[in-house]
Amino acid sequence: MTQVVLSIGSNVGDSLAHLRSVTDDLGPRVRAVSKVYMSAPWGGIEQQDFLNAIVVADDPERGPYEWLEFAREREANAERVREVRWGPRSLDVDIVVCRSDAGQDVVGTDPQLLLPHPRAHERAFVLLPWLDVEPDATLAVGTDARRVDDWLATLSAEERSGVRATDMTPVSAEERRE
Repeated sequence: MTQVVLSIGSNVGDSLAHLRSVTDDLGPRVRAVSKVYMSAPWGGIEQQDFLNAIVVADDPERGPYEWLEFAREREANAERVREVRWGPRSLDVDIVVCRSDAGQDVVGTDPQLLLPHPRAHERAFVLLPWLDVEPDATLAVGTDARRVDDWLATLSAEERSGVRATDMTPVSAEERRE
């Protein structure tokens, strides 16, 4: 079995529906889902705010590349267009961490799949929702492994304050009834 921590975000179209499409497609593989956070765009491109969440899922049939395929398929289904780096997007699905059967974080150096995500420790919109679902989580950046709340503390007040919790959930009403 592999477990994955996915960061999902959207700021084009029905953003909440785009986020919910990921949890809907994961179905029973979902282990935990954060609430939805609203965040200022990251990367300096003028655009509307994002909705972001973290999803923890596991699947005995998926390794890191199968999770990457899952992420890319969800983005394609949402008609994501990659025109501008850090630009607006209907759906962004990033693998933050992938864990092996033994609970060890997988390290990937393939440019198509860098693991753990190389900039997750710099993004409050990843760290804050992650703490919702895994308060004791750790994240390694090279040889520097720290608790996620410690990484969050290294970010500027401006970065942290640009991420606000909402009352929304990326789980559809149908999934909540099950």
